[in-house]
Amino acid sequence: MANFPEQKGSRARRLTAVLAALSSVSALSLAAIVAEPVAMHATNGPGSTARAANAAPPRSAAEPGDFADIVARVKPAVISVRVEIDGAQQQVATQNEDGAPDPDDGQGPIMGEGSGFFISADGYAVTNNHVVDHAKSLEVVTNDGRSYGAKVVGTDPKTDLALIKVDGRDFPNVRFADQRPRVGNWVIAIGNPYGLGGTVTAGIVSAEGRDIGAGPYDDFIQIDAPINRGNSGGPAFDVNGNVIGVNTAIFSPSGGSVGIGFDIPADTAKAVIAELKDNGHVTRGWLGIKEQQITADIAEGLGLKEAKGALVDEADPAGPAGKAGIRSGDVITAVDGTTINEPRELAQKVGAMAPGSSVTVSILRNGEPKDLALRLAMMPEERPAPVEAANDGSATPGSEQDLGLLLAPASKVAGPGEKGMVVVAIDPKGAAAEHGLEAGDIILDVGGKAISNAKDFRRDLASLRKEGRVAALLRIQSNGATRFVALPLGHA
Repeated sequence: MANFPEQKGSRARRLTAVLAALSSVSALSLAAIVAEPVAMHATNGPGSTARAANAAPPRSAAEPGDFADIVARVKPAVISVRVEIDGAQQQVATQNEDGAPDPDDGQGPIMGEGSGFFISADGYAVTNNHVVDHAKSLEVVTNDGRSYGAKVVGTDPKTDLALIKVDGRDFPNVRFADQRPRVGNWVIAIGNPYGLGGTVTAGIVSAEGRDIGAGPYDDFIQIDAPINRGNSGGPAFDVNGNVIGVNTAIFSPSGGSVGIGFDIPADTAKAVIAELKDNGHVTRGWLGIKEQQITADIAEGLGLKEAKGALVDEADPAGPAGKAGIRSGDVITAVDGTTINEPRELAQKVGAMAPGSSVTVSILRNGEPKDLALRLAMMPEERPAPVEAANDGSATPGSEQDLGLLLAPASKVAGPGEKGMVVVAIDPKGAAAEHGLEAGDIILDVGGKAISNAKDFRRDLASLRKEGRVAALLRIQSNGATRFVALPLGHA
């Protein structure tokens, strides 16, 4: 079960990712569960009569008396997934609480455990990708204690879903819900937390549409039914016994449940699993751009009335968007008439479309609306980011001290290339640092105009001030990617 920290910047350092599939139950962990103090609430003594007299009001029709009948019906379809993983490949996933590798791990195979559930009588079952990732072998244990070998049919790391297959027939199975739950609806989670198979917990749907920074397709259902390490891949049910989501992550400073869990929605899981069954992998539509969120500062820099849309950082000239004429600085506002308010909506909309689909992309360019027709391509495999260009410090920089920057032409600094101005030094308390610029960044243009020296930089800032702009929109290249930064002009 992946853990997510309180602050975005400390995601990798303060709270390490904990995969539920690797929560092997040792004597120590079991002892910790049993020995943990439990607060007991008296059921007799002073005050008990008063509480009995003040009985709870009758239950509403929407609230079941208990979940026993539902659990009895669906629990046989829930399975424990046991995996043997190469310790050399998964050492990072078996870290101590402080993030350091466990010295007892990485010496051989690791036995991990997760959860899953049958979706067909002939043995197809759903679990998380991180449960079976790098697995050398899989074993499925059913609710009645029977064990079966299993194989991976297909995985989708972008949504953290996997489809596995057990040979056999007449397996009890469950179905995905046809509609998303409402916030406040009851939810029942069943799984294998800490190796304690067949564990049932209940709660409500706490929120929907959660973006937890796991990837571009984040659209999680938040639940407060307790889920812990080992619950990964298990189902969350509604009161009709339909699967509303697949348990995949928790928000926790401690590694245990604090009542904040995240589920992959049933409609997402249903579509992904169907494609995994047919093809073993998922294909997605691809525009060929890098985009970013539009903040209030960036909206001001672009002259937009609202901070909505997806700002194009760069467009691959060989990709669909680049061929259609979309370029850096454009704001994508809609796809086939569907409004795009943020980059995540763009990724989800385009990713859900088949490669080869013809679409109309609506953009704003210099405040003017424009519609461009294009045909989506297939999303290529992710490529590793290029190594950041080195700076040998040999340049004679031009000074922009008011902004906390020391700049040098890229052509005079080893590594970056010929275009733009390199940030060779930065005041950590200055305006530029406050807005995300770092030493080594390359400023390619200011307000849409390319720069090659400090004179250009100063001239363009002055021009923007004369126009009454309160922020200058800088296009920055960093680590092989480009982005926009809105730098307030009031600091100069």
